[in-house]
Amino acid sequence: MSKIKCIIIEDEPLAVKILSDYISQVQFLELQKTFKDAILATDYLRTNQTDLIFLDIHLPKLKGMAFIKTLTNPPAVIITTAYHQYAVEGFNLNVTDYLLKPFEFERFLIAVNKVKTTQREKQNPNERQEIRDFIFLNVQKKKVKILFSEILYIESQREYIKIITTKKEYISKISTHEIEALLPSNLFKRIHRSFIVSISKIESYTAEMCEVNGVSIPIGRDYKNIIENL
Repeated sequence: MSKIKCIIIEDEPLAVKILSDYISQVQFLELQKTFKDAILATDYLRTNQTDLIFLDIHLPKLKGMAFIKTLTNPPAVIITTAYHQYAVEGFNLNVTDYLLKPFEFERFLIAVNKVKTTQREKQNPNERQEIRDFIFLNVQKKKVKILFSEILYIESQREYIKIITTKKEYISKISTHEIEALLPSNLFKRIHRSFIVSISKIESYTAEMCEVNGVSIPIGRDYKNIIENL
């Protein structure tokens, strides 16, 4: 597989340096250029092609979300921002991932691996993909296998998460954003800053809450359309 060519659109020099360093550590990524604003990037994309854009939201001249809407045939886009409230809009625009600053290399790698998988599927559409129905998580200093079919919901506990399954509960030191990236999006949806639910386990819902296994889980204001779109 050829390298994934990428550009950075970011006006903070430190953020550009961190992203550039992360990209240099991934063998299948190739950084083409960096831009301080989306207008300069637009000029570049008129005569050059890229596979992936790392995009900040709060940019001078043209904001990140508005920039995405100007692209007629957009490449993969990974949002990098300090603002969580644009996540729903970003995913409605089909961004590949949404990284909240500051993010660690491990979380960055999860995001770019999504792009790699999509690129491979496009290049080899007939290639049989292994369907995984479980995840291994660190629980009390050991890797524990958790089946997707047994997960009811996941609750944020600051730097930890609590996974509630049909059998028992688990505590793992991983962020909500990281676990969300590892879960299949067709089976799980984030409905609140602190909650991810299994779609098939939702028993009922209103505009403010949904019920999973008899437990009432709040629906965040920024996530109401996600439940409605189910």
